Amino acid sequence: MTVTLEILADQLARGELVPYLGPGALQGVVDTTTNEPMPADSDSLIIAMNNGKPMSPRLMWEFPRAAMDVELKRGRSAVHRFLNATYAQRTWTRSPLHDWIQEIRPPYVIDINRDLQLQDSHADQPHTLIRGIARTGGTDYRFRIHAYDGEAYREVDQAEVDPSLPVLFKPMGSPKPDETYIASDADYVDYLTELMGGFGAPAFVKRYRVGKQYLFLGLRFLRDTERMVMSDLIYAAGSPGGWALIPDPTEKERRFLKTKDVEIIEADWPDLLAAAGRADAVATLIPETSEVGC
Repeated sequence: MTVTLEILADQLARGELVPYLGPGALQGVVDTTTNEPMPADSDSLIIAMNNGKPMSPRLMWEFPRAAMDVELKRGRSAVHRFLNATYAQRTWTRSPLHDWIQEIRPPYVIDINRDLQLQDSHADQPHTLIRGIARTGGTDYRFRIHAYDGEAYREVDQAEVDPSLPVLFKPMGSPKPDETYIASDADYVDYLTELMGGFGAPAFVKRYRVGKQYLFLGLRFLRDTERMVMSDLIYAAGSPGGWALIPDPTEKERRFLKTKDVEIIEADWPDLLAAAGRADAVATLIPETSEVGC
């Protein structure tokens, strides 16, 4: 059977697919005061972190490398202050994709962005939040878990998690309820090492994800960072492992996704929303190729 966007939209709405969100999911999101686009992909994050100017070609390769340079010169806190100022201290419009996710309430979402749109979508509903951590003492694990009761977050242990609640997995972190980020090269080295060793995801997630299929939205697979994170987070996926909406995939992306048993559909998430009958929500958006942004 040929898998169409209509079929994928229906399966996602019924909770049969796990949405996996990349920086392109924030396409069209702008600051409500300045109308500036939200920095989400690698280039825009680097330029925003560098006061609106590009950095050297070597550092422009990807955000973790640029963040490492800032960390070495001004400290890790400088990177965190930038991310807090970007995602917690400015008011942004909503992504139509996040509005749809808010309506369908999937049981499990992976979001590699560091913004708050996914958490805001679930602010009226109890849920479990998992966020990545790096270079921290006192634990072998590289995640923190918070339970949200509909009003506030409370940090909990794995054993305290209510398995009936939706799970929001933000491996690269967020500023709420408190800041935690995977941003610089050093963060990624530590996080990925432990993720590959089995300490980057809670036990209940490891059990739940067996046989699951994923729908990759707004994510390109051009750099090793995103590829390594994805490879470990979807471990034990079903067959096929899922589908990736990529408007103009490169041969490199085709080869990589074939090794992961993930099928490419040459479309973007606005096309998916249109197939779900939400063309009005994306009428003002012009589908563009989404860029990597870890």
